[in-house]
Amino acid sequence: MHTIFYILLWASLLLSATNLTYAQQRIKTERQGLKPGPQRTNTQSTNSVEQQQSASISLSAEEQELYRLVMEYRKSKGLPAIPLSKSMTFVAQTHAHDLAENPPNSAAGCNMHSWSDKGNWKPCCYTDDHAQAACMWEKPRELTKYPGYGFEVSYWSGGKANAAGALAAWKGSSGHNQVIINEGIWAKYNWQAIGIGIVGQYAVMWFGKEEDPEQ
Repeated sequence: MHTIFYILLWASLLLSATNLTYAQQRIKTERQGLKPGPQRTNTQSTNSVEQQQSASISLSAEEQELYRLVMEYRKSKGLPAIPLSKSMTFVAQTHAHDLAENPPNSAAGCNMHSWSDKGNWKPCCYTDDHAQAACMWEKPRELTKYPGYGFEVSYWSGGKANAAGALAAWKGSSGHNQVIINEGIWAKYNWQAIGIGIVGQYAVMWFGKEEDPEQ
C-alpha cells in the first residue's frame, strides 16, 4: 500500500493587519507556498537542547527516535536542534491519537489535518479548499498555553508508522523537507518549539516560532 502524507503550513504576521497565506501539500496532487514571518534568533546549541526535557516530556521510544533522527538530520545540515516543546508535543500526541481512533472521513473530503468531534477541542473537516484552516491554526493555543500558531507535518503509512519511515518520506518531499531543514521559503525561520506524536499508522510533527512558556 502506498504511503500517503500531507503537510499543512500556517502562520500569522504581526502588527494590526494580518497577511496570511498557507500551504497544504498532497503527494502528486498539490503544492502551494507560504510567506514566512519575522525571523527569531535561536541561541541554544544543538547538544544542550538534545539533552534537556527528557524528564518533563513523555515520549514513546519511537517518538524519541523520531526526535533524535530529525535533530541528527538538521545537525548534518549545520542547523541547531529545536527545543522539544511540552505544549507542541501535547498537541501532536493528541492529534495522532485522534487520527488513529477517529480516521478522517476521506469520502467527505476530510484529510489528515481534520479533528474529530470526539474530544475537548473544536472539530473540523479540513478540506482542500482550506475552508476550515482557522480550526487548525489555533490548535496549539486552543489546547495549551503556547502563544503562537502551529505548523504541522503529517504522515500515514499502510503499516505501523515508525520514525525512520516517516522521516524518509518527509525527506523525499521537497515541501516537507524544506520545513524540517529551513530551506526555501523557510530559510529565515528559527524554530523555537517542536512536538512529536506517533500512534498506529500516523506520525505528526508540529513546529512553532515562539518559545514554549511551559518549558
